[in-house]
Amino acid sequence: MNEKIRATHLERRAIVYLRQSTLKQVHEHHESTARQYALQQRALELGWPTERIDTLDEDLGQGGASASWRAGFQRLAEDVARGRVGAIFSLEVSRLACSSADWHRLLELCALADVLIADEDSVYSPRDYNDRLLLGLKGTMSEAKQYWMRLRLQGGRLSKARRGELFLPPPVGYQWDEATHRLRLDPDEQVQRMVRLVFERFRVEGSAFSVMRYFERNGLMMPVRDQRMHQVRWGPARHGTLLQMLHNPAYAGAYVFGRREEQLALVDGQLKRRRITRMPKEEWKVCLRDHHPAYIPWEEYQANQKKLHENRSNSKLPDQRGAAREGHALLQGLVLCGQCGHRMQTRYHGLRRHAYYECRSPTPEGGDKSMCWMVAAAAIDEAIARLFLEVTQPPEIELGLAVAREVERQVGEVHHQWKLRLERVRYEAQLAERRYKAIDPDNRVVARTLEREWNDRLRELEETEHEYQAVLQREKLELTDRDRAKILALAKDLPRVWHAKSTTHAERKNLLRILVREVTLNPIEVPERTTRIQVVWQTGAVSDFSVPRRTRFDARKTSAEAIESIRMLFEEKKSDDEIAAELNRRGLRSGVERPWDAKAVSWVRWRHGLHRLPSAPQAGRQPTRRADGLYSVRGVAEHFNVTKWMVYYWIKEGWLKGVEGGGMGRCWWFKLDSQTIKRLTDAKARGYGPGGRSHSKAHLQEEGHYA
Repeated sequence: MNEKIRATHLERRAIVYLRQSTLKQVHEHHESTARQYALQQRALELGWPTERIDTLDEDLGQGGASASWRAGFQRLAEDVARGRVGAIFSLEVSRLACSSADWHRLLELCALADVLIADEDSVYSPRDYNDRLLLGLKGTMSEAKQYWMRLRLQGGRLSKARRGELFLPPPVGYQWDEATHRLRLDPDEQVQRMVRLVFERFRVEGSAFSVMRYFERNGLMMPVRDQRMHQVRWGPARHGTLLQMLHNPAYAGAYVFGRREEQLALVDGQLKRRRITRMPKEEWKVCLRDHHPAYIPWEEYQANQKKLHENRSNSKLPDQRGAAREGHALLQGLVLCGQCGHRMQTRYHGLRRHAYYECRSPTPEGGDKSMCWMVAAAAIDEAIARLFLEVTQPPEIELGLAVAREVERQVGEVHHQWKLRLERVRYEAQLAERRYKAIDPDNRVVARTLEREWNDRLRELEETEHEYQAVLQREKLELTDRDRAKILALAKDLPRVWHAKSTTHAERKNLLRILVREVTLNPIEVPERTTRIQVVWQTGAVSDFSVPRRTRFDARKTSAEAIESIRMLFEEKKSDDEIAAELNRRGLRSGVERPWDAKAVSWVRWRHGLHRLPSAPQAGRQPTRRADGLYSVRGVAEHFNVTKWMVYYWIKEGWLKGVEGGGMGRCWWFKLDSQTIKRLTDAKARGYGPGGRSHSKAHLQEEGHYA
């Protein structure tokens, strides 16, 4: 027995520690595993009985660079610290630890607990200075050997990557060609077209989130490569998946190595997990352009990266303005503060969600004030939209034809994607059918399973066809001649497209960003309270003008343009309903940012003295009844034997509704059916009228006068 082994060591347990770095080594290097298990026999030879020899093989397949993820090593260190271990048997020092920090920590514990360390050749006592010095040198050499090995392996990988021959997991849409050591396009046509559709929609939508909503709206599925199974599976579009595709330079035909770097992360002062860091383009180790077939040009890839960078909202960085969102503030992300140069943020206040542009940077004077200034967005947005529509005058014929062709192309692409999906589902159903028919019918154990799979594929095919029909009806994937004519008409009328209810706020913002780069706002106090607006166009030209800066009470006032339009339409003898329809068609809004209706128009008219149109001279007295049976106001008054003011009162309360006319200067005409006659007769009998009994529409409903 070795002289370093004493009775106190033999009274405690002997631990045989096994470790191999990877699972591949465990499965292929059987001799190394057998040598480590053979250390049990060495423990027996050195005097430990069989019942006191434990084997720790939990860390087979685990790397030795750190002890954080090695449960077996952690339990070994805990047993050493509690004085349960007399000796540790390991094939060599590198099996216990490849890190000097872990190795010297274990040596310190073994010295304090008087634990021996043994390998195939010798037994060492960490309490002995010479043995500890030797063990320290072995640990240092083991760590250095691992570093040299890693350096050689990384050098070999880098050398192969510089030739573009190192295998990298291909992204969806590509396959790795072993013969040429190059990526090639996926032979699946549906996968190719779907990848191209992603980049095409990003070109139109401008953000990955909008692309995801487009896929969801049209019921399209996304291909995703399962790296473990090396297969492509289909599923709903995910925002993270789309971002990975847009950031991947492989789609631009570039072979890139070193785009990400794996590092150990500190959590509560300990190395617990790896952290993957995306490296900037300048620090990529290898970037070979035009290495394989591309889905997009390299210039478009760079433009996409710039766009994605700008889509990240950051008020402190002027170049990050954020993607266009659904809020009604038109200049969201485009506004710069003219006082301090910071990007202004968009805020919505109140129950009516009024929009304001706010600069949250500290004031130059300092103090407790944390906001530079703010301004209501309504007047500014209106002025910018008017300027944009004035300067945008595209050629009508060419643009109309181009828009029509683009719409048809996009609709055709969605239609084709659905056809490919249906073709794939039909193939899977036919494949399941062939498998079922190829089996021996007497083999019911297998036949039942294949029959169930066939039924599942048929059910999936039926559901896909129903979903396709629903999308056809909802999204109009098949354009008619009427649709094409409407598209051509809209393409020639940009203001109509701009003010259309179907145009979303995000689409208006994207249209504006085509021509507008930035908008600077600066408050002016003298000689009058205004906001100076400087529009920087994409060409570099600048438009400079000012609009009145209203208070939050003035912001609810009707705009001068709307008032003037009402005055002109009123002079043209238009009714309130006709005036409201025309104002809405022009894209004008009321003071509370709502669409116009007859009641709002009537209030503005009376507010500005537009009470009555000058009446034209009439040839004769108004008839009481027309040939088609309709009654005038005088005719209704004579029919019920009341004054015409009573008839006007019934009209105001909604009990009598006109069929024709009704505007200022236009004659009312009414149809007296049995229900209307009964309602008005009862109202007259009960005294409902000007100065009569109290009444309400709800009260009449309770009495059965309204259905």
